[in-house]
Amino acid sequence: MKGFVQNIESITVKNEDFRQVLYTAKNCQLVVMSLKPREEIGMEVHKLDQFFRVEEGTGEAILDGIHRIVSAGFAVLVPAGTNHNIVNTGTTPMKLYTLYSPPNHRDGVIHHTRADAEKDNEHFDGKTTE
Repeated sequence: MKGFVQNIESITVKNEDFRQVLYTAKNCQLVVMSLKPREEIGMEVHKLDQFFRVEEGTGEAILDGIHRIVSAGFAVLVPAGTNHNIVNTGTTPMKLYTLYSPPNHRDGVIHHTRADAEKDNEHFDGKTTE
């Protein structure tokens, strides 16, 4: 079957890796993330659009210096060129998924921790899931 058809909420909540690329299409990419208490994605800027959905936990979304509180059910849309970060301000893991458009990471990559992600200077190499 082409495409990705699965229960994203269940997958997101069960994920314990900092970052795991689930599916990569030509023009977008689906990634699940888990942030430990007080952990953050890290301030970054992309030349692509990005969407986040928080499934569990509480935190802050920071977009161009503006801080907004987010929790389960919140969506965050980050337009290309926006300086942004997601920070877990709670005491439990923050579970979220993100869509990059176009893809940003190598298909299938798993970073168990933020330190693993920072050590791995990987980027999308043009290879898709299918």
